[in-house]
Amino acid sequence: MRLVLLQLKGVKDKTSNVLNAVSKINQVAQKYKPRLVALPECFNCPYGTKYFRQYSEPIPDGFTSQELSAAAKNHGIYIVGGTIPELDENGSIYNTCTIWAPNGNLITKYRKMHLFDIDVKGGIRFRESETLAAGSDFTVIDIEGHKIGIGICYDMRFEELARVYRNEGCEMLIYPGAFNMTTGPLHWELLQRSRANDNQLYVVTISPARDEEAEYIAWGHSMVVDPWGQILKSASHGEDIVVADIDFELVKEVRTQIPTFKQRRLDMYTTKRQ
Repeated sequence: MRLVLLQLKGVKDKTSNVLNAVSKINQVAQKYKPRLVALPECFNCPYGTKYFRQYSEPIPDGFTSQELSAAAKNHGIYIVGGTIPELDENGSIYNTCTIWAPNGNLITKYRKMHLFDIDVKGGIRFRESETLAAGSDFTVIDIEGHKIGIGICYDMRFEELARVYRNEGCEMLIYPGAFNMTTGPLHWELLQRSRANDNQLYVVTISPARDEEAEYIAWGHSMVVDPWGQILKSASHGEDIVVADIDFELVKEVRTQIPTFKQRRLDMYTTKRQ
């Protein structure tokens, strides 16, 4: 399966951000013929609590959803639509990832489960919970017989979420994410390789491009990590495109050679959905 990641630089104009994403989808669809294209976290708005409600929109009737639906249908591809601020019918705002089928239909959506509330001394303070509500549903999609689990950014720190997806047969995890200049150098690569190695699957991340003039500066370096925990492909920190051909047979090979899943002591511990 050919996968393309679009590391996009955002501005404060939502329409411009969405049309830029669609333009890039059109370009890579024609040039690389991917089966799946994935976008970054908060690709249609600045990443900041003061912006989420202003830029929020309903799914699937909002402008961003309609554009992604049309792009998926026009090119006959799957799109993991990064994340956007979703406005639900009760007025709550979620950080939500949409997944679109080649016919343009919304397959499902995932609302960020673990909100980014941190306070790193001398580094960064951020509290998504000031504006956002937390999601409470797992999301597994099936693309041509291969199960893929969806998380968003801070979710990657929670091995339990990845383990639940592994238990349910996932061969890949996709995390649109915007790590910053404090947590990015420390943990971006480390967490991806850890989740991939722990669960013997592919881990894919899609970051916004770094903008040194932005209020929140993203780390960049969108990445594909294989089931051995090795980096298969990585972006730079600016606007970039990552193209990776995914061989799911490697998942089977790794799990056969190091059969940790079968060797777990389930009489002693377990991780499962509640």
